[in-house]
Amino acid sequence: MSSQKEDRKPEPELPLREIPRDDGVPFLGPIKDRLDYFYNQGRDNFFISRILKHQSTVFRTNMPPGPLIASNPNVVVLLDAKSFPVLLDTSKVEKRDVFTGTYMSSTAFTGGYRICSYLDPSEPDHAALKYWFLSQLSARKDRVIPLFRNHLSDHFLKLEDQLFKNGEADFNKLNDQMSFNFIFELFCDRPPSDTTLRTKGPIFVSLWLLPQLSPQITLGLPKFLNFVEDLLLHTVPFPALLVKPFYNKLYNVFWDSATSALDEAERLGIPRDEACHNLVFLVCFNAYGGMKLLFPALLKWVGIAGQYLHRQLRNEIRTAVKEAGGKVTLSALEKMNLTKSVVYEALRIEPPVPFQYGKAKRDMIVRSHDAAFEIKEGDMLFGYQTIAERDPKIFENPNEFVGDRFVEEGEKLLEYVWWSNGPETKSPTVEDKQCAGKDLVVLMNRILLVEFFLRYDTFIVDVGISLLGPKVTFKTLIENASYID
Repeated sequence: MSSQKEDRKPEPELPLREIPRDDGVPFLGPIKDRLDYFYNQGRDNFFISRILKHQSTVFRTNMPPGPLIASNPNVVVLLDAKSFPVLLDTSKVEKRDVFTGTYMSSTAFTGGYRICSYLDPSEPDHAALKYWFLSQLSARKDRVIPLFRNHLSDHFLKLEDQLFKNGEADFNKLNDQMSFNFIFELFCDRPPSDTTLRTKGPIFVSLWLLPQLSPQITLGLPKFLNFVEDLLLHTVPFPALLVKPFYNKLYNVFWDSATSALDEAERLGIPRDEACHNLVFLVCFNAYGGMKLLFPALLKWVGIAGQYLHRQLRNEIRTAVKEAGGKVTLSALEKMNLTKSVVYEALRIEPPVPFQYGKAKRDMIVRSHDAAFEIKEGDMLFGYQTIAERDPKIFENPNEFVGDRFVEEGEKLLEYVWWSNGPETKSPTVEDKQCAGKDLVVLMNRILLVEFFLRYDTFIVDVGISLLGPKVTFKTLIENASYID
């Protein structure tokens, strides 16, 4: 009780301020905000314009989709490094059914189960499922480096072949296939080519994911079609029945292939059917969905940074690997401080899942750098990492990609990098909502850079926008003349 009282007291030096609001009248206000967010202003300007209007990084607004998919889109927005972390504190916020936002997709998409991502840590099933996830990741840790390197080797050969034939190479499309092949084989102990999926895994996953994410996306259609798109994507949910055949194919392949993982789930008391639906979600939504965004974003920012950073990276990487006897080992990776920093900086400046939601468990005070705000029990809190992780009071030149930002003393800033639904300085546990695969994600990004700069000296890319993130097209690849696979 004393801690709650202390939490409700504003810091003496910070004035208690009423939360600014600009959410309009019921029903019409959320629709206006939805149109501004998707079409009139765009995502970043939607938030930046309101920061300027209210002179505050904390304010109330409506988050899409708004009516009718979400019954109550009103949120308290947290857009600075001081207020944002309350969203990560499960003693203060509830994470029940807020994985995708103010709405939740029908459980018909996931076999009738509320998947672990939608569970609050206070719910009994959460601890069992997350413990199972963590144990499966731990059991496979020794396979990650050799398996991922094998898949990357094949990936780069295809990239080179496409570049030679067409004069350019679509990294995203090749990355989707490589990422799915790797993550499926890691958890299912066989390549998808040995199953009925063959090469169709990414297509089936995309068809299953898009209806669940459609309230958050725009297709980039011509302006005169905005009304039609908004009506179709952001107003009423797609029925799961439309994509059930694709999901069933995925589920059946996992049921047949992931026998060791599912056996372990049953030993832990998790019903096999529930475990299989959770595994499909973990592999296809969490892991593959993340890799689909992460790897293009990393190469986008490294590509934009140019040849000076490329030279620094290849020198560090090749030196460390040479000292390790020509092998890519964990100890060699740990010596690559710039490589680690580049990965963290890409995750900071373009986090793969930029939104965080949580419902206040009790009345409390949330503080920004400039003021204190009273939050009421039941308030929906929302944070947009892309702005919060560019807080100018924490990061120098926050909107610039600075490859060595987290080297040496800069490593202390990792507590403000929250891409994993938790600070980079902490590890996931069964009691929190931090990504179970946090360390695996960072490791894979580092291996991607290592393999890339062992093979190539430098590169040039064109950067565009795909449905869910950056689109990267390779224009040139300068090979390392001394590289021997």
